[in-house]
Amino acid sequence: MSIVIRSAAPDDAALIIRFIAALAEYEKLSHEARATEADILRDLFGAEPKVFCEIAEWAGKPVGFTLWFYTYSTFQGRHGIWLEDLFVDPEARGLGVGKALLVNLAQRCVREGLGRFEWWVLDWNEPSIQFYKSQGGVMQDEWTKVRVDGDALARLGAP
Repeated sequence: MSIVIRSAAPDDAALIIRFIAALAEYEKLSHEARATEADILRDLFGAEPKVFCEIAEWAGKPVGFTLWFYTYSTFQGRHGIWLEDLFVDPEARGLGVGKALLVNLAQRCVREGLGRFEWWVLDWNEPSIQFYKSQGGVMQDEWTKVRVDGDALARLGAP
């Protein structure tokens, strides 16, 4: 058997939502997962997409995905890739699917001359932390994530 990584297509919107819901459940964040198929169709497959997705297949069956977008480092003066989501169905873990998805994006970075490949991992997710370290990932503990959303975002963005 082999792993095939392909670009997502509009008819994958329901599949992408399924993967997002499964990831949110794993991360204990289901209450935050509000994306719809319409959102995915608009943002990944509209006239000017700014976010991209690959689907991993094992034996012809979709078993995982990555959702990512380009970033920019003013220090490097180069673009990079931000990996927003990586998920592999539990029954497909251990087959090399996660690694294949990471390698696929790392190869894109190399091909395009990008300077960075970055993502978050929850601090309690020790299996993923160890996996990412084994792939050359370096934890960036000196940075603190900042988020503004909901009412606070509305207040900050008010005219």
